[in-house]
Amino acid sequence: MPTAHNASLRRWLLSLPPVEYALQQVREIFIGALRCGPVPRHIAFVMDGNRRYAREHKLETVEGHHLGFEALAKILEVCYKSGVEVVTIYAFSIENFKRSKYEVDGLMDLAKTKLTQMSQHGDLLDRYGASVRILGDLSLVREDVMAEVNRSVEMTAHNDQKVLNICFPYTSREEITRSIRDTVKEYSVPADRSGRSRPFSESRIQRSIRTSRRLSNITEEDRGSKEDLQSLKTLSNGQDSQQQDAESTEISEQELDAESTAQPSSSQTSYSPSPESKPSNTSTKSKPSKARSQHLPDPETLTAEHLTKNTYTSNAPPLDLLVRTSGVYRLSDFMLWQCHEETEMRFLDCLWPDFDLWSFLPVLVEWQWRQRHERHEEGTSKLVKGI
Repeated sequence: MPTAHNASLRRWLLSLPPVEYALQQVREIFIGALRCGPVPRHIAFVMDGNRRYAREHKLETVEGHHLGFEALAKILEVCYKSGVEVVTIYAFSIENFKRSKYEVDGLMDLAKTKLTQMSQHGDLLDRYGASVRILGDLSLVREDVMAEVNRSVEMTAHNDQKVLNICFPYTSREEITRSIRDTVKEYSVPADRSGRSRPFSESRIQRSIRTSRRLSNITEEDRGSKEDLQSLKTLSNGQDSQQQDAESTEISEQELDAESTAQPSSSQTSYSPSPESKPSNTSTKSKPSKARSQHLPDPETLTAEHLTKNTYTSNAPPLDLLVRTSGVYRLSDFMLWQCHEETEMRFLDCLWPDFDLWSFLPVLVEWQWRQRHERHEEGTSKLVKGI
């Protein structure tokens, strides 16, 4: 970790015009080289280490966050120049509201200033055609900050080439909870049942069980009467056809056992359907209640894609790369749902204000190498299978 004196000397050298020009040319060469290979479509950053940087350099905490925003602008330019489509940043956690009021107010004021600055015509986001999307529980944001947030979103709404997702204020638990809540609401609304019902629905299985139990109670004497047996089958088939598209009802094992117990055994009494009972049963079954006529979506059709559709990043490509600075090896409740087996996570031992192209370049080069290696293995396996 560089000392405060070395960091100040480094910034002074890099600010010299000849050095700055030379570094700019070298930077363009490296970025051009990155574009020749595979580039992550979606990158997420946990911008950690601003407060620690301020303490180590004896600065105000808000000043550390200010330097963090400057580092963000440089990294965004590298990402967009390299061809990255979506950048997601962890700007403010819901848990950050537990910090001191002075720091929280400073972060809110800084967000207002920097969002407006980046969204102005001709600035960073406008140059690369990037639109701003705010992800999080916006009900927790102050009204004056919310006004600037909406203004920044409107100013960049016409940009459709790149995307900047700002998680503010955000936690992954809140996002997942919101997604589940919205999915439950969708599954609580009656769906269009114009299609055919499932052949193995619970209601049809339960009706088959009841019918088979009734048939088992018919004695040998009643089986000799083909008319009674035929009328029983006709009655059960009519009930099944009338309730085929009705909502399945929950019948417990106790009710089924009670039904079988209430029926007399075959050695004592035989089952003989009465002709008078047919119209009453048919009329009762032919008029389902209003609640039963409303068909809710089948919960068995619920998949992970339904929850993904209701997340904040539903319109973004899958997360390819997640980078966290400050040497901390945890996600801190960030993008838990989006991280999957194909997401590469890198934890760097540098503070966010020190994070620049030279810290980011090895991460991108290694990611490209892994992608080429995986594609080579896939091509080799396909070739072997073809042979």
